[in-house]
Amino acid sequence: MSQNPVLLLDGASMWFRSYFGVPSSITAPDGRPVNALRGFLDNVASLISRERPHRLVVCRDDDWRPQWRVDLIPSYKAQRVAEPGPDGEPDVEEVPDDLSPQVDMIMELLDAFGIATAGAPEAEADDVLGTLADRERADPVVVVSGDRDLFQVVRDEPVPVRVLYLGRGLAKAITYGPGEVAQTYGVPVGRAGPAYAELALMRGDPSDGLPGVPGIGEKTASTLLAQHGTLEQILTASRDPASTLSKAHRGKLLAAADYIEKAERVVRVATDCTVTMSTETDTLP
Repeated sequence: MSQNPVLLLDGASMWFRSYFGVPSSITAPDGRPVNALRGFLDNVASLISRERPHRLVVCRDDDWRPQWRVDLIPSYKAQRVAEPGPDGEPDVEEVPDDLSPQVDMIMELLDAFGIATAGAPEAEADDVLGTLADRERADPVVVVSGDRDLFQVVRDEPVPVRVLYLGRGLAKAITYGPGEVAQTYGVPVGRAGPAYAELALMRGDPSDGLPGVPGIGEKTASTLLAQHGTLEQILTASRDPASTLSKAHRGKLLAAADYIEKAERVVRVATDCTVTMSTETDTLP
């Protein structure tokens, strides 16, 4: 991008990857493990050098498993719960014992450096990233994450939003815009972001406890979207015996109608969160 972008970092995704990607032998002088801290800060420094942003925000998981998503699909992230939270409080996520103290140190250092962090009540980092990206009107946006769910935020207008995907680490990160998402997943390029969310809904995601539509995998979901354009049009075709949709696909979609209705809200990244920033500005110091 020719114009200096705003970098939106998926904090939890990045420090989890650093924890598992940097040797645990990296410790502080007092013996405390700092592998996640070291990896995270090294990656932030590399991103600043690589992307040359003039604004940067590290987005937090203030609620990693929002109750409103669980109410819709109880299996949502259920396999990651270490222990249920008390009434009215979030469940406790299963996190390595020596990672949590490092996250506290990361947050303290970001504050000391004057780097903005952002979170929102009843929202995951994805939702904070989605809200800030959707809200941006001044600068190009680069979302940095190892979570494919964020492919749904890519767009060209009113400002470009791209996802720097860390699936294989920062050194092998791939930048996704609408064209790349469309080419990789076979969805319509004109609505690549929303179409990816619809593909993910039908495909499912075991890591998030989302079953998907039984019998509709990624390839079939991609084909259906290419043929019909949108999930809504696919569902309309499933209710029309005269449509070109096969009898088998029609039956699978109709059987999963309740799941689809609920999953649409669960899968979509929110863009209307009440985001709170830790600093008055997101300009890099």
